[in-house]
Amino acid sequence: MQYNNLGKSGLQVSRLSLGSWLTFGKQIADETAAELMQVAYDNGINFFDNAEIYARGKSEEVMGAILKKKGWARDSYIVSSKAFFGIGGELPTQKGLSRKHLVEACEAALKRFGLDYLDLYYCHRPDKQTPIEETVWTMHQLIMQGKILYWGTSEWSAQEIMEAHMFAKQNHLIGPIVEQPEYNMFVRDKVEVEFSQIYKTVGLGTTTWSPLASGILSGKYNSEFPDGTRLGMEGLEWLKERNLTPERIKAVLALTDLAKELGLSLPVMSLAWCLKNPNVSTVILGASKVPQLQENLKALDAQALLTEEIMNRIEAILDNKPAFPAY
Repeated sequence: MQYNNLGKSGLQVSRLSLGSWLTFGKQIADETAAELMQVAYDNGINFFDNAEIYARGKSEEVMGAILKKKGWARDSYIVSSKAFFGIGGELPTQKGLSRKHLVEACEAALKRFGLDYLDLYYCHRPDKQTPIEETVWTMHQLIMQGKILYWGTSEWSAQEIMEAHMFAKQNHLIGPIVEQPEYNMFVRDKVEVEFSQIYKTVGLGTTTWSPLASGILSGKYNSEFPDGTRLGMEGLEWLKERNLTPERIKAVLALTDLAKELGLSLPVMSLAWCLKNPNVSTVILGASKVPQLQENLKALDAQALLTEEIMNRIEAILDNKPAFPAY
């Protein structure tokens, strides 16, 4: 396994990590979740990603029970939670980034995990109803109380992240160290262009999600629509509509041929492509089966096969390189 500092922090995170969205507490059995975590841990993965909204809290309960049963040293792994969406409550105090919800969500996550502190705590989306100042103060206070060690954002804009940093600096508070954006061959703008300056200024770390574009880059949708996939799950019609387009399938077919030429599976090549970006601290893997995770772990070694020539060929197939704005 390879490790990176998460942004400018001293926290060393594995280049590949394991997430639980749509799987733990929902799509897979708890026994399978435990097997996946064991394989990940045995292969050097030290970061396990979670959130309050995943399976409406059940995902954190499942992961917490696994961690308790495994008995791994607490200083050997990193666990995250995210707050914003709540666990299903519709009242205004049951979601968002107010001090009330962030504190209560943190306490609830710790209880579900059965842990004394969270390593990473994310603001899962920006909250237009809450001043950024209130959110920054709250995260700083949670760190001072020992309930979280670091905090970050997910799907925030560069401007919002910088506003948080400016307020933190002005008031001698601890700012966010990490952003969790979507990043894959089809979703590139934020990671490659929008955040390009703040990697240098505040040293932003990234824990990127959906590296296989919700399974499109696995190749499983190249012909017929298979049963039992996340794009077929109730409530995720928006994900299917966004990802399963004729243009993307056409690109995936060409990428599949290139991967075969390199002796790689399409998922491994797609993951290696994400890892080639030096601003990606860790790529969060989602897996529902152990062989799937074991295959995806090959992406670390596959990076060496993605030479400049191959990266250019991938670029030609994708034809979606983000453009930097002209100033």
